[in-house]
Amino acid sequence: MSAPNPEGLELARQIAARARGPRAAKPAKPRRKNDDPQPLGELVDGLVAERGWQAQLGVHQLMARWPELVGDINAAHTVPESYDDGVLVVRAESTAWMTSIRQLAPQLVAKLNERLGQGSVIRIQVIGPQAPSWKKGRRSVPGRGPRDTYG
Repeated sequence: MSAPNPEGLELARQIAARARGPRAAKPAKPRRKNDDPQPLGELVDGLVAERGWQAQLGVHQLMARWPELVGDINAAHTVPESYDDGVLVVRAESTAWMTSIRQLAPQLVAKLNERLGQGSVIRIQVIGPQAPSWKKGRRSVPGRGPRDTYG
């Protein structure tokens, strides 16, 4: 299997790294003794790295900052619902907003991958508003929807 072909931001980073040349070695930090107290942040960062939670944590942080990512107007009409296997699901309040966010999806994928690392978000699935449920109570008859409600 061949290595992935770098594109866009990743390609620019590789070119810049080659132009800079080899970096000077950083001085080694003194090691702590095992019995010394460690800052909580370092322990949490170690746990996150050990468990491989970086991408999930980054996605949750970005979902919390949705208005910063898509703008206040778009965020007022859309909600990120879930993230699974590189697919971010976004619900729009109307079909017009669904179409608008679908057009922004490639830019959003690029922005998310820039912040989370390449390949974190493969695609954005935009879904429309939920249809009203006609099921009332615990028992219902299948196939008996709204009938002539709209006519």
